[in-house]
Amino acid sequence: MFATKAIGNTDKAAFHRELAIQLKALLDDERDSIANAANTAALIFEMMPDLNWAGFYFLQSDDELVLGPFQGKPACVRIAVGKGVCGTAVDLGMSMLVKDVHDFPGHIACDADSRSELVVPLRDNDGVFGVLDLDSPLPGRFDKEDQAGVEQLAAIYVAASSWDE
Repeated sequence: MFATKAIGNTDKAAFHRELAIQLKALLDDERDSIANAANTAALIFEMMPDLNWAGFYFLQSDDELVLGPFQGKPACVRIAVGKGVCGTAVDLGMSMLVKDVHDFPGHIACDADSRSELVVPLRDNDGVFGVLDLDSPLPGRFDKEDQAGVEQLAAIYVAASSWDE
């Protein structure tokens, strides 16, 4: 049985290192991609402060993302590739760190309380197949250290799951 361990009041890099250790332990010996996505979203939502949404969108076709496991309020179910922060991350194949979503042209407001967003593409041997999406009600909640930490969490999720087989 996995139990989360509180992460002390440390610097951000240490926080992300500890969160990565916990995620590796949580996903150890489980290969199911949906179960791992659900537990990844739950761990991030529980452990990272100031989030109002954490979850996944997966490509169901070349031009559309569909909602996967998440924590938070009900969300938009379908997002076109190239639209919103998630669709743009897939289209560009890169992480998107948005300090204020009101300044992002074409932002899709699934939750009107969200003010900042961090979206990290999920990649396997065939390329991008989805995104890990974090929202916060605080403008400027995410920075480059968060981006690097969440990119590591996304890589742990992909490595632990059966997407690349």
